[in-house]
This record gives sequence, C-alpha cells and structure tokens, in this order.
Amino acid sequence: MPLRFALVAGEASGDILGAALIRGLRARYPDATFYGVAGPRMREAGCEAIESIEALSLMGLVEVLKHLPRLLKLRRALVERFSADKPDAFIGIDAPDFNLRVERDLRDRGIKTVHVNSPTIWAWRPNRIHGIAKAVDLMLCLYPFEPALYEKVGMRAACIGHPLADQLDDAVAPAAARRELGLPEAGQVVAVLPGSRGTELMYLSEPFAAAAAWLHQRIPGLRFVVPVARRDLKPVFERAIARHPGPAWQLLDGQSRQAMQAADVVLLASGTAALECLLLGRPMVVAYRASAVTEFLAWKLIKIQHVSLPNILSNAAVVPELMGYQATPERLGQEMSQLLRHPVLRQMQVERFSAVHRELRRDAGALAADAIQSLLGR
Repeated sequence: MPLRFALVAGEASGDILGAALIRGLRARYPDATFYGVAGPRMREAGCEAIESIEALSLMGLVEVLKHLPRLLKLRRALVERFSADKPDAFIGIDAPDFNLRVERDLRDRGIKTVHVNSPTIWAWRPNRIHGIAKAVDLMLCLYPFEPALYEKVGMRAACIGHPLADQLDDAVAPAAARRELGLPEAGQVVAVLPGSRGTELMYLSEPFAAAAAWLHQRIPGLRFVVPVARRDLKPVFERAIARHPGPAWQLLDGQSRQAMQAADVVLLASGTAALECLLLGRPMVVAYRASAVTEFLAWKLIKIQHVSLPNILSNAAVVPELMGYQATPERLGQEMSQLLRHPVLRQMQVERFSAVHRELRRDAGALAADAIQSLLGR
C-alpha cells in the first residue's frame, strides 16, 4: 500500500522545510500521500491542507496566550484525526510547543513520529530534551552541532542542513535585483524587513521607520525598500512611515528575497529572515522587540551569548544584535551607518556568511528522506 504521511507545519519557515521534505520523500515513494497543516509551498509540493499554516503563525510568550483555547481545540482535533487515520509517520515541522504534544500522543498510539528543526534546547530550557525523547522517534536537525545533543540521551537524530542553503544563491548582483524591482542601479539601498507577522510589525515598524529617518538625515540619497509579507499589514508600516517623513520608500507586496538581494545593507527582525539574508550574502543588522513581559521572560530564560542565527552559526559576533530596549532608532541607525560607510565591515560579514552557507548546503530534502526511510524500514 502507498505510504501516508501526516504533517503539521508552523510559520513560513516550516512551509519551506515541509516542501523540501515532501519533494525528497516523493522521490523515494512516488505514490505516497501527504496531508495536514500546510502552507502554500507544501500544497504546491503535493500536500493536502486540512488546516492553514496561519493557524500556528504566532510570536511571543504572552501573545500566544489569547489564542490558547483555539490552539488546544485544534491540537485535540488533529490528534483524534491522525489517531484514527494511522498514517505511516507523523512529521511535526517547527512549532515545538504545539507539535511535541501531538507527537507524544501519537507515539503513545503506536505511530512513528518525526520532528523537523530541533527546538532550541541549546539556548533555553535544556531539560526539555527528556520530554522530546518521549515524543519523537527521529529528530531532523538543521544545524551541525545539534545531533550530538540528542545522541547523549539515546535519541535518533540527523543533521540535514537547511533547504534554503540548497536554494539560495549568494552570487546575485544587487544591480540585477534592482532592475527587477524597478530601483535605480546607482546609489545605496537599504532593505527593511520588520517581520511577517502582525505582532512583529506592531513592535518593530516604529523603530525601523524612525531609524530610516535618522539615517536619511545623515546619508542623503539613501533609498529604502520594504517587502510587506501580507497586504493587510501594509497600513501598519505606512502609518509608521507617515510619522517619520523624509526617506524615499518603496513598499513591495512580498518579494523579500529580491529586496535583500537589491540592498547594500539589510535591517531586519531576528528570525528565519536573518538566515535567508546570510544565505543571500547581504550585510545586516538584526533587531527584536516584543511586549515588556515577553522580553523580560526571554532575557531570564535565554542562556546563550548570541541570539541571531548568523551569530549562532558563526559562533561569533559577526552581526550587530539590538534586542529589546537596545533597539532604539538611534542605535539601529548608528549600526546601519557603520556598515553603509565602511565596505570593509560589509565584506567581513559576507565572508563569514559564505563559510556558514557551505556548511548548511547538504541537499536537505534528500537527507531527510533518507533518515525517514531508515526509520520506517521501507
């Protein structure tokens, strides 16, 4: 009988991972079927969406609480359905707080469980690994240092690299991207990415717009381009721009990668976008803002020296990180100004990024499929 895989992905990054995984599995099992919580890339790869990925696209510790009743109801419904369907494997992608409980319930019912993208046990709450070991048969890690953590507790784990490292090209010239976006090829361009979720824009649109105004006063002629992930979020940033007039702005519907490729420097929210920027070979400044309670809890719980993925993967302070109260318009502007004025600083970042890119380029979809094939013995 053809294999059936149930999947639950959270966030746009999970959609990218899920699509690569589906393509890798389909190469081995052409008749396999895939269904679950999916985004547009997963659907395009052949996954039947029984719920949209937007249902799990939430940020912050406190911000999730108001959605908790809906999330608990969704989780119960998925466990009931997958328990009745008995797929050959359940694959949870990202969203560990949601997926690990689903995985544990399904594993208790005899269903093989796979989790893609290790929770950040190396950053905070390391004791979570014991609960993960009870929920997950196979952990597919994106970063080379992670499998050893799971092997210490007897878990099966494999590093697959990152599908974005397979897909993205760091050799694209800014001029080509600028032509595609209708930007002048001459002059300096700053890409501003305040995040893809409403909560991110709520906290970052204002300091990012103010930082652009600060830069405009000191480096005339700068152009700013903003890829807005969803049309309903565009008014949020437009209001921030109106409160800080002066810079020349171009707002895009999506096209975040082209915007980064077109830029001399990128200002962005900490998260997967920072990894994409690294893989595209563009210098950056990273920031993060959230509610006061979320920021307080994060500072208490996070136990690592670096927060952004470029610095974690480089094991060095390659990229300026401005978190919480540090992310003021003036501080953001100063860090951006340093990169814009000094090509050597930009080149130093790019050289470190290239080394990380080579390490993560492993054909993630194929390696994931290999590991799952070994787990299933099929």
